Amino acid sequence: MLEPATRHTTPIPSMKEPDWATLTHIPITGSSERLVPVSLAPPPVRVFPAYARMSVPGAVNECYLREGVYRRLLAVARSLPAGLTLLVLDGWRPWRVQQYLFETLSEAIRDAHPGIDEEALTRRTREFVSLPSTSLEAPSPHLTGGAVDVTLCDAADGLPLDMGTRFDEAVPASHAAALESRPPSTARDNRRLLYHAMRAQGFTNLPSEWWHFDYGDQLWAHYRGESQALYGPAELESIENRWRQSLRQGR
Repeated sequence: MLEPATRHTTPIPSMKEPDWATLTHIPITGSSERLVPVSLAPPPVRVFPAYARMSVPGAVNECYLREGVYRRLLAVARSLPAGLTLLVLDGWRPWRVQQYLFETLSEAIRDAHPGIDEEALTRRTREFVSLPSTSLEAPSPHLTGGAVDVTLCDAADGLPLDMGTRFDEAVPASHAAALESRPPSTARDNRRLLYHAMRAQGFTNLPSEWWHFDYGDQLWAHYRGESQALYGPAELESIENRWRQSLRQGR
């Protein structure tokens, strides 16, 4: 494990893109862990449900995560240098939002490359958005509550730090290690700090997205070399019912 003082100076390793055909066959043990709203988190965690603020159809105005992921995220935030906070942009994601993001990016790629074949189109789209799936055996990572999109921000003003590209920007420069081959920059160091702080708490990173990290889902199992994943798909209705029940019992 890297010491906090060296996290911004240690390069992000270049990793291969996931082999989705293999990854989606990793067995899922299942977990009874509840999903919790990240807005409950104390400082130094901030929440900005990006897709709801962008008015993406079906997006919810909250970021939900499995309780184990939530607690690890708190540990990440508390390990950051003074003056920095962790900004959570997305967690559990409804299937309809996943479908919208996949179709929107696919259409944009097709418009930019009119002659692209279907196999190449799917491959290019999956570089930044996974296939929408509610399958018990192969759910979309964000549907499990184990995937989270995060960045760093200034604690005093709440402004996101420079990471080299915007969140969800589907360009080669968004690959986590893309800035390692470029001249030193503040953005490169910020990416390193985020990457190594998350890795120190057991998260893995999706190589094509500096902001995307996983714990407990099939992506996590793939990059950790685990034989099984922990989290299958979750539904918002069950989350809301559990919270209502908890509130009633607490009165």
